[in-house]
Amino acid sequence: MTESKEEQIGFHKGALTTLAKERQELARMLQIVEQLMQVHLKGLKELGVDLEAEAKKAEKPKAGSLEGAL
Repeated sequence: MTESKEEQIGFHKGALTTLAKERQELARMLQIVEQLMQVHLKGLKELGVDLEAEAKKAEKPKAGSLEGAL
């Protein structure tokens, strides 16, 4: 049995409504995660951990690695 045009329109509109709500919830979750990360970054900074220096150190290829040879 074929769906009418109105049923197809309703299906697509309903899907878009649901997906818009899901996107909104995902954005809210990302905001919460970002806030938590900022709290931990601040805590590490207060403890004297230099994350920028550690990141730069991690970027340098280790001696004898393939990255250093290329």
